[in-house]
Amino acid sequence: MGPEALAHVLRRLHEELPSRPHPAVLVGLEAPDDAAVYQLDEETALVQSVDFFPPVVDDPYAYGAIAAANAMSDIYAMGGEVRFALNLVAFPEGLDPEILVRILKGAAEKVREAGGVVLGGHTVSDREPKFGLAVTGIVHPQRILRKSGARLGDVLVLTKPLGSGVITTALKRDMARPEEVEEAMAWMMRLNKTAARLAVKSNAHAATDVTGFGLLGHAWEMVEASGVGLTLEVGRLPWMRGAQRCAEAETFAGGLWRNRDFYRPHVALDPSIDERTEALLYDPQTSGGLLLAFAPPDADAFLARMAEAGEPAWVIGRFEGEPGIRVIP
Repeated sequence: MGPEALAHVLRRLHEELPSRPHPAVLVGLEAPDDAAVYQLDEETALVQSVDFFPPVVDDPYAYGAIAAANAMSDIYAMGGEVRFALNLVAFPEGLDPEILVRILKGAAEKVREAGGVVLGGHTVSDREPKFGLAVTGIVHPQRILRKSGARLGDVLVLTKPLGSGVITTALKRDMARPEEVEEAMAWMMRLNKTAARLAVKSNAHAATDVTGFGLLGHAWEMVEASGVGLTLEVGRLPWMRGAQRCAEAETFAGGLWRNRDFYRPHVALDPSIDERTEALLYDPQTSGGLLLAFAPPDADAFLARMAEAGEPAWVIGRFEGEPGIRVIP
């Protein structure tokens, strides 16, 4: 679902449903975030989210692992830890069931890597394969990360390079190079587990993950929820191998244009930034990195801890000014 349709649905739900949530609901429909949070006691809250999509790569095992990493990323974006998951499967009649075995194995092993376990799930028949997970995690009620906590003067940190959308679209059109696909798959299968843990430890003010609405779409969600502006520096952005080459070949997914149409009114683009680079900023990502807001000293501590853990992270912007996004070279 595109951002405009989703915004319409959420607006109508706010009109139709009671405005007062259950007292145990810490994060729900009244202030949508990456996952729902339900408090159990003073020390523990449940974090829950669900995500599924059609194949983005040809290898069934990798598809399952990517879908699992993507679904669990919502838990990490809230500062949580994964505990268990349920499979969501749509699978065509007549397709070799061994393909589904490989998908489920890829997902189960990725959930195990996260420290969780797959407990079951549900399957339906469909003309196109679709797979994902409903994921349950835990978080301390006082340590929840939300989109809404960015403050003036904070810096914005990204924990995975960009480009998975344009590369996987190139793959579908037989225009991607093997080494580009291999690197993109590795990034999409990479968990945000360590980044989330170290973000909480380093006093992150806000967080979200980069997925279907692209970098600018998810950055805008942080900006809008926090009530502060963002200056984004294109020259600081990390790119997957082949992302810019595929952009030159214009292997863009249809969702990119929906993202651009919806979020462009909130973005002031420097005239020196070309159209292909702008397109990449709206490119829908799969299992992207976390976007994290820190006070500058805490950002330095986070980057040092990430480097010590062998994990990547890049400072890509600063929160300043009135709500809106300014993109500069």
